[in-house]
Amino acid sequence: MKIAKKYQLKERDIDRIVEMAWEDRTPFDAIESQFGVPEEDVIKLMRLEMKESSWKRWRKRVQGRFTKHRSKSETLKFKSSRQKKISQNKISKR
Repeated sequence: MKIAKKYQLKERDIDRIVEMAWEDRTPFDAIESQFGVPEEDVIKLMRLEMKESSWKRWRKRVQGRFTKHRSKSETLKFKSSRQKKISQNKISKR
């Protein structure tokens, strides 16, 4: 496998990269900083390691997802509509 040789990846590393890439909340930047494999090569690695139907499903899910890119996901934070009520301890009694 050319990618594994290029980045000197062991089988355990490849398995971990696939696992991290499959998770929706793990950004490609985290994979690159940990293993030195950029997004483009992670996609190629996923294609080699997965069944075609699984790869297509993953690719469709990941494409355009802001959580897979750290710079975009850091600027957009989720805030619950109930957060203010909870932090001020004003939850209505039922």
